[in-house]
Amino acid sequence: MKIALAEAEDALLEGEVPIGAVVVAGDRVIARGHNRTQTLNDVTAHAEMEVITAAANRLGAKYLNDCTLYVTVEPCVMCAGAIAWAQLGTLVYAAPDPKRGYTTLGTPVLHPKTAVRSGVLADRSEKMMKDFFAKKR
Repeated sequence: MKIALAEAEDALLEGEVPIGAVVVAGDRVIARGHNRTQTLNDVTAHAEMEVITAAANRLGAKYLNDCTLYVTVEPCVMCAGAIAWAQLGTLVYAAPDPKRGYTTLGTPVLHPKTAVRSGVLADRSEKMMKDFFAKKR
């Protein structure tokens, strides 16, 4: 999660919403990235989407069953759908997103075998997000 937070800080420096993500296979990081929606003028360029694509390319496989995705904020519904389609083994996220997070749907979105952990280093992520949006307003 610390690497994902460093990616979120990079996003912040680029004027992006500070969300970072990392995919780990075994004991090695195989993909890392952050939001790039502003940079690419692409609403789908979320951190999770970027690293899922990079990880699949790195492994040469579309399924990431044996991988863990670390992300600094709860994934949105779009990203949760991609996580489901990639059949990620584990999702670990820091801060919840009560407005746009996938859990706000109240129905299962992820693949049934995906394990989920939340709250890991949540304080750091929440502070970064709050500070970012406070400056925008």
